[in-house]
Amino acid sequence: MTDLNYCCSAFLAFRFVPYAGVEFAPGLRHVEASLPAAEDCVRVATSADLDAAVGAVFDGLKGQRLALLLSGGMDSASLAAYMKGCDAYTFRFLGGEYQREELHRAERFAALNKMRLHYVDIDWGVVQENLPSVMRHRGAPVHSIEPQICAAARQAKADGVERMIIGDGADYVFGGMDQLLSRDWGYEEFIRRYIYVEPSGVLRNPADVSSLFEPYRRGDKIDFMSFMAGPNTIESYSSYKNAFETASMPYSDPYERLTPAEPLDLDRIRSGESKYLVRELFHLKYGEEPPRKVAMPRPVDNYFRGWQGPQRPEFRGDIDLKRYDGNQRWLMYALERFLNMIDDERQ
Repeated sequence: MTDLNYCCSAFLAFRFVPYAGVEFAPGLRHVEASLPAAEDCVRVATSADLDAAVGAVFDGLKGQRLALLLSGGMDSASLAAYMKGCDAYTFRFLGGEYQREELHRAERFAALNKMRLHYVDIDWGVVQENLPSVMRHRGAPVHSIEPQICAAARQAKADGVERMIIGDGADYVFGGMDQLLSRDWGYEEFIRRYIYVEPSGVLRNPADVSSLFEPYRRGDKIDFMSFMAGPNTIESYSSYKNAFETASMPYSDPYERLTPAEPLDLDRIRSGESKYLVRELFHLKYGEEPPRKVAMPRPVDNYFRGWQGPQRPEFRGDIDLKRYDGNQRWLMYALERFLNMIDDERQ
């Protein structure tokens, strides 16, 4: 079924189109990740369990040339401890001037584990080079991390790497989304907090996107834990899946098929111990406290500082760009680029 208004609205609101079979245009098919079945996941109760489970994943990958997508955070740094002597790839933005502290931490963890560190230099030109292929493969506009992940995967592939390792799943399995876990939410306030760009603020014909939240409604409250374990996780996993598949690079996330043996301890998370099992694993491997949480860097505010906003007729003509940060501007930009690409390829 083609529903352009819904697809545009859903991408702006959620960074992906959640319903299979609802497409931007006839003949398109957008591709999203599926979640591991509960029976296929390994239950972990302690950092020792987590250590054994992650180690078992790497045991199953022996014989392949592996490389780690390494940031300066504890998720990928913990995985680096299992990959001594392997390759690591870390993003270096704008000549190394952006997020320099994060870059230095990645360099430190690579050195501690005697990894061969490769820099993936990212600027606007690299984003533009990789953007069309990731959008074409997905059949939809994409998250701002996807062009740079695709660039890293292509670079690693050219270097002879056979499989990339990532640590994205730690946030979604072990309670890393601390701001969304910070309180028990009312239904309406969670929707306002969660939506990235309110479609009615930028589109001429916005669609109602509330149907994604309805299955999780509990009166005037919301089962936000189940929502985050479902649509929120699918959105992130889909970005990595699409980027690596576009580059024809196999990948594994050792955290993805794990699950806590007990419900997440929200009191610990809300007191500052997000991903407490991964924190304990990091301490087990390095004997020190983990670095502070930093999202995957991408200098979107820099990219869009002088952007004049979308010009296509699907967008309102009175958008006040000052209200939107770089991540939100990316969503509008990517949507417009994708719609232009559809038009160009159908001419």
